[in-house]
Parts: sequence; C-alpha cells; structure tokens
Amino acid sequence: MTSKTPNPMPAGRGRMKLAARCRLVTEAPAFGIVVFCAILFNAALMGLETYSGLAREYRVLLGSAEECCLTLFTLEILLRLGAHADQPKAFFRDPWNLFDLAVVASAFLPFVRENATLLRLLRLARVLRTARFLPHLRILLIAVGRSLPGTASFLFIGALVVYVYAMIGWLCFAGADPQHYGSVGRAMLTLFLLTTLDGLTDAVRAGLQISRLSIVYYASYALFASFVLVNVLIGVVLNSLDEAREIEEENNRASARPDTGGTDLKERIATARRALDEIEASLPAEGAGLPERRLERSRSGS
Repeated sequence: MTSKTPNPMPAGRGRMKLAARCRLVTEAPAFGIVVFCAILFNAALMGLETYSGLAREYRVLLGSAEECCLTLFTLEILLRLGAHADQPKAFFRDPWNLFDLAVVASAFLPFVRENATLLRLLRLARVLRTARFLPHLRILLIAVGRSLPGTASFLFIGALVVYVYAMIGWLCFAGADPQHYGSVGRAMLTLFLLTTLDGLTDAVRAGLQISRLSIVYYASYALFASFVLVNVLIGVVLNSLDEAREIEEENNRASARPDTGGTDLKERIATARRALDEIEASLPAEGAGLPERRLERSRSGS
C-alpha cells in the first residue's frame, strides 16, 4: 500500500498567486493615495530641514520621519515587484518603475548615505515620483522628453541667427557702442537679452543716434528671433505634447490588455491541464475492467 504525498505547488502557480495578491494591493486606490501623501510629506520634511533652528531642535524627529518614509517607499517598490512576479520583464519595461527603483535603491548605497549633498538631491528626486500619480504631469514630462530633439535643432538655428546678427552688429556699432557690441561675445549676449523684447526700445533709440538704418537691423532681428523662432519652438512643444498624449493613451490600453487577457489565458491553460490530469488518472482503472466487459458480452451473445 503506497501512501500518496501531495504534489508541491508548481513554481509558476506560486508566482501567479503572489502577483495576484500584490496586484490587489497596488491597484487599490488607497495605495496610490498613501504613497502620494508620503511623497508630499517627504518634500515637506526637506523644506523643514532648511530652517537651521528647527533642524537642530527636531533633528531626531526629522530623522525618524525620513526613515519611515524610506521604509514606506521600499515596501512600495517590493509590492510593485511582487505584482510583476509572473511577468518580471514587464516591470523593467516601464521607465517609471526603473526610475522609482533607482531612486529608492540608491538610498541604501554606502557612498550615497555618507554624502549629505548627494543624499538630499536623491531625496529631492522623489518629488518627481508624483508624476506617476498625476497623469497630466506625466504627459508633460513625456512631452518635454519628446521635444528635446526638436529643441536641439531650434537652439542650433537660434544660435546661428544670433551669431550672424552679432557679427553685423559688431561691424556696424562696435566703434560707437563698444559696451554692447565691442566683441562678438558681447554682441551675442546683447542680442540674446533682446530676444524677449525687453530693452528693445532703448536699443533702437541708441541705434538711431548712430545710423537710421539701425531700425532695419533691430526690426528684422525682432521678427526672426522673437516671433518666427519662438513660434517654431511653441509648435515643437505642442507637437510633442500631442505625441505624449497618444503615447500615454496607448500605454494605458496596452497595460490593460495583457493583464486581463494574459490572466484568462493562463487560467484556461491551468484548467485544461487539470482536466487532462484527471482523465489520465482515470484511464488505468477503466482499462483494467475493459477485458472482463468484453468477455461478458461474448458469453451473453453466445
């Protein structure tokens, strides 16, 4: 008589249960609210530490509060990792997860904890984690990242325009106004400050005392630098904002589909496997009685 030992739970099924339990916690609205409040509380602690009197008087209390925040953030990351136990690669494909993991894990590095300035900068980076819980802020940050290539092109063209006008200004106004156009560097700085049109009236008045053609110089520069280039930059940012909205919507749809569809598929596969195991277990018993049934049928027929 052989004793049947219960089969151990498969590793895949254990990871699925762990992921389901952790996902139940992380997807709860209260979880996001608690983490969001902890981030704001951590930011308020950093602000209080800038007051030397309060920092000295409540040093122990502020330190304990910081340790509590770090413990909460660590627990949050562990729960998010557990929620992706069945699909670990999905956790590392999300840039926000990588950012959160890097910010929290860096606080445990020895050389970071010993450097007060670097530790404060990393604590300040935690404030950026509010973008995870504010969709509009997340879209703006994505738009900023998407607009960097266009902004780089804009800066190159803008620098080229400023340099050309600076050389013209140096040739025309260097002798009469060396303070602003004595060199190409000073001329570029002057024109860069005029990009906002602040002080343009005074510059035009000073230029008219040198030559009446200076009005053409300043008018054309204001047209190109302040109107055309700035509107081009605004167009780049708006285009990146639209792309960021589309990316965010696509990510939301993609994150919603695999969780439900993948879970249902795995449940169906597991159900099919259990059914096959039950059929396979019942086959020997049915096969053993099959010859006797055939013999009884043959006798009754005869």
